[in-house]
Amino acid sequence: MGESQGVLSIRGRALRHNRGVASDISDESGSADARRPSAKAVLRRSGLTCLALLVLYFAVPIHSGSDQLTILLQVGLSIAALIALLFGLKNQLLRQLSSPNAPLGGLAVGVLGGLLLFALIDYAVAVYAPAEFHDLKTRIDALYFAMATLLTVGFGDVSAQGQFARGLLCVQMLFNVAVLATTGSLLARQIGARVQRRRPPL
Repeated sequence: MGESQGVLSIRGRALRHNRGVASDISDESGSADARRPSAKAVLRRSGLTCLALLVLYFAVPIHSGSDQLTILLQVGLSIAALIALLFGLKNQLLRQLSSPNAPLGGLAVGVLGGLLLFALIDYAVAVYAPAEFHDLKTRIDALYFAMATLLTVGFGDVSAQGQFARGLLCVQMLFNVAVLATTGSLLARQIGARVQRRRPPL
């Protein structure tokens, strides 16, 4: 009789312990979900970041009369921004691969950031060395050319004519294929997969 009561007591303690562990796990899961930003918050933050990047693209001062020190500083900042963009996109890609439900805003911002960065570089080259590009005169022209290059739908109205511009365009196309296209493809797949998961079963 004593042994059976002892066994029952041990089983009761084990059951209470398991319930406590399950409760802790549930609490942790709930707190993690609570900490995860809502879709609206992610969309709003990503939209504001994209808007800020567009404003920055049109606000960065680039003038034909700039001195060499200013040009060198802009070149250094462009290289630093490109390196930061590469690391940021790499982290976002790894985050998506390890956690498919992670917010997608970072990927969208990274694609736009890469597009605007190369558009700004193209515009700077056209301003400081006008003979390098044909018919690239404004920032809108540069953005149009960068988008045409990314989407591989060149129309021939804007083109790289100088050797430096063509070399820059080769780097840009490699970056587009290796980084931006991969990121954009993953972004599209993740959006499609999430839409499929949210559809009610037939």
